Amino acid sequence: MQNIQSKIASQNWESITESMHENGFAIIPNILNDEQCEDLKFDYDNPMTYRKTVVMERYRFGLGEYKYFNYPLPDLIQNIRTSIYPKLAPIANAWMKALKINTSFPNEHSTLLKQCHDNNQLKATVLILKYGKSGFNTLHQDLYGDIYFPIQIVLFLSEPDEDFTGGEFVLTQQTPRAQSKAIVLKPKKGDVLVFTTNFRPVKGTKGYYRVNMKHGVSEVYSGERFTLGIIFHDALN
Repeated sequence: MQNIQSKIASQNWESITESMHENGFAIIPNILNDEQCEDLKFDYDNPMTYRKTVVMERYRFGLGEYKYFNYPLPDLIQNIRTSIYPKLAPIANAWMKALKINTSFPNEHSTLLKQCHDNNQLKATVLILKYGKSGFNTLHQDLYGDIYFPIQIVLFLSEPDEDFTGGEFVLTQQTPRAQSKAIVLKPKKGDVLVFTTNFRPVKGTKGYYRVNMKHGVSEVYSGERFTLGIIFHDALN
C-alpha cells in the first residue's frame, strides 16, 4: 500500500497551487482509504485521544460536536500534517507577497510550531467533527492566536448521499464593495479539501486586493457526517 507521504508527494501540486491561487481552495481526491477513514471515526469515543470537547450549540457555533486532539497526534494525522505543509507554505508566501504583507512562513512545519510555542500557542488544533441530523456549522475562521497559517485542510471521513445527506461544505467570499459569494462543495469520503483560513489575494486592474473568506457546513438532513480538520498552527487554549 502506498504510504501517506508518497501519496501526498505524488499529487499534481502545480495544479493544486493553480486552483488555490484561482479559487482559494482545491480538492485532492482519495488521500485516505476506507479503512483509514473508519479507524479515525472508530477512535472518536476514545477519551484518551482528545484534550477538549466542544458542544457547538452551547456556543452558538451550530449544532454538532467536535474534539481537539492531544499531542502526540496519531501517526497518520502527524504524517499528513508534516508532509502537506511544505507544499502549502510557498502558496501562503506568494499570497503574502502579492498583498504586500510583511510575513514569511518557514518551509518546515516544525519551525512554524516553534514560532507558535514562542508565542505561548501550545495546544494542538487538529480536530474531529461529528454532525447528526439537523447538524450544521456557522460561518467562521480558525485563527487561535496571533501566529496563524492562512491555509488549512479538511479530510472527509463519510460518504455523501450514503452515510449522510445534506451537510455540504460552504465557503463564502467577501469582495470589497460587493455582495458575498457562496461556494458549495461536496467532496467524497477520503478526499482532502485545501482552503484558505481567512483571506486570499485576487488580481484587479490596479494589482492584488484582499478578499475575506469564511467556511461552514450546511444542514445535515439525515445520517452522520464526520470530518477531520488539520490546522497547521497551534492554539493559546
